[in-house]
Amino acid sequence: MIKKIFFSFSLFFYLTIYVHAQTDSANVYFTREISPEAVMKLFSYVQDNVKGKVGIKVHFGEEGNAYFVPASMVEKLCKSLNATLIETNVAYTGKRRNTDTHIQLAKDHGFTFAPIDILDDAGTLELDVVGGRNFKKARIGKNIDNYETIIYFSHFKGHGSAGFGGCIKNASMGMATPEGKKAMHFNDYPTTNNQKCIKCAACVPQCPANAITLNPVMIDRNKCIACGKCVSVCPAGAIVNAEDLQKKQLFLERLVEYAKTTTEYKNSVYFNIIINVSPSCDCSSNPENPFIRDIGILASTDIVAIEAAAHNLVDQAHACDDAFMKVNSVSGKHQINYAETLGMGTKKYRLISIDEKK
Repeated sequence: MIKKIFFSFSLFFYLTIYVHAQTDSANVYFTREISPEAVMKLFSYVQDNVKGKVGIKVHFGEEGNAYFVPASMVEKLCKSLNATLIETNVAYTGKRRNTDTHIQLAKDHGFTFAPIDILDDAGTLELDVVGGRNFKKARIGKNIDNYETIIYFSHFKGHGSAGFGGCIKNASMGMATPEGKKAMHFNDYPTTNNQKCIKCAACVPQCPANAITLNPVMIDRNKCIACGKCVSVCPAGAIVNAEDLQKKQLFLERLVEYAKTTTEYKNSVYFNIIINVSPSCDCSSNPENPFIRDIGILASTDIVAIEAAAHNLVDQAHACDDAFMKVNSVSGKHQINYAETLGMGTKKYRLISIDEKK
């Protein structure tokens, strides 16, 4: 009798631990298939979290950039939900700075199958930032109020200042007004080393703020918006991110605080498309070549878990502990850690391959 009671207690104890372990982590659904059909298969696992009018946050790609996620990847999902493609204008010069040319660029890149809403075209919505240590207010494109659910359809790749860009960056920099973008980048200026400069001038046309001059190489901080493009295109290492670790982490924290604000303001679902993984951001008009093979697509309702899973997959493919630190000399993992600290989700995840399901 005593043995029977002990066995029952032990079984209950281990079952409790098992259930806790399961509920203490988040589901991240994964497929190695890279196609619009695969997107729809993944969506079936998270569709119960979608309600009301849907905005799908994408990146339309910079002029000259061929590595952004192709429009065809999101077309079926968009049409199935009768969704609107949403974006915001940027703070630097170019076609994505103004709404009319931004929309035309999107159409030129194949995004012709749904309405396009540039969220900040109607102005700015100021939202309270809760729990952060860098911002009290976030400046978001006002038209976010047109939607009940936002699907963040993100390209997981490198970024010169953030290490990597995925769902967190898409929900922060991607949803902010130009003023909000500048606030996140504030004081994150790169530094120059004239002794390393080879006078190739690759950085000059890439600077969206016309802030770089040569002989000697210098960056005008009154013009610089700290986007990090110059860092990613310099072949000689003459332009690098600020060595001050605190400044680097402040930028990452600012991204996270904006992402927390937008994702808590509206019902949110997340995709990370791990293809064309260049060290450079999709905002670069002359990005570096991808440094790993294409991996697949992830979907989740937990922004921290999907970022952690995507980063781990890239690290595994690159056979190192921090692939973006290796290729960009910047670790973006503080994004993930800080997001978990702010209660946005968990780094503990179950990677569920739908390829193995019948």
